[in-house]
Amino acid sequence: MDEHQKTGAVIAAAGSSQRMGGVDKVFAPLGDKPVLARVVDTFQKCDSIDQIVIVLSQPSLEQGRQMAAGQEWSKVTDICSGGARRQDSVMAGLNRLKQCHWVVIHDGARPLVSEDLIEQGLEVARGTGAAVAAVPVTDTVKLAGDDHFIQGTPPRENLWAVQTPQVFRFEIISEAYGKQNDEVTDDARLVEQLGYPVKLYMGSYRNIKITNPDDLALAGVLWQEHGS
Repeated sequence: MDEHQKTGAVIAAAGSSQRMGGVDKVFAPLGDKPVLARVVDTFQKCDSIDQIVIVLSQPSLEQGRQMAAGQEWSKVTDICSGGARRQDSVMAGLNRLKQCHWVVIHDGARPLVSEDLIEQGLEVARGTGAAVAAVPVTDTVKLAGDDHFIQGTPPRENLWAVQTPQVFRFEIISEAYGKQNDEVTDDARLVEQLGYPVKLYMGSYRNIKITNPDDLALAGVLWQEHGS
């Protein structure tokens, strides 16, 4: 890949894992490797990725470095600590990318990401500047107030559940993070707030995020069925 098209990845894995019973979910086993190792393996194998930065919580930093020492991750250049909020952690990762034209941001707790899903995101982002993996919502969604009374039912065909990878031109996501104020739950929100168009591309219903022990059990089943 030409230098001006260099692509970096930020693996955001600095969450508190509060719903995992005291276990850092990214180090929980999935098959014979930790969840986070599954994620990094996929990004390492992806031809379009040139550099990988892993962002961990401060208490997990040494564990992460020990794990990486036993892997052949030639693309991993930095393992750094994140901040109190997800956006602080992603910003820490962005600051360690070197001369990247594109950035792929991915949750360290989504271990079933595929190389194809990363490549698709890059392909869409090349035409738009920003692309986000998402899947159509299959359940009916209700809007409710603080009192839990239903206020409306949005049309399901217009609703998508957002995932990662989220792919951005580096200058766009850098500008978005440079101007961020409010806390947000995903990177695309910051880009949207600046008025940049963000295009959804088809994610995968297998690309689940592990937030509790049931999610980890499901990921284990999916890995046994389709993993390698």
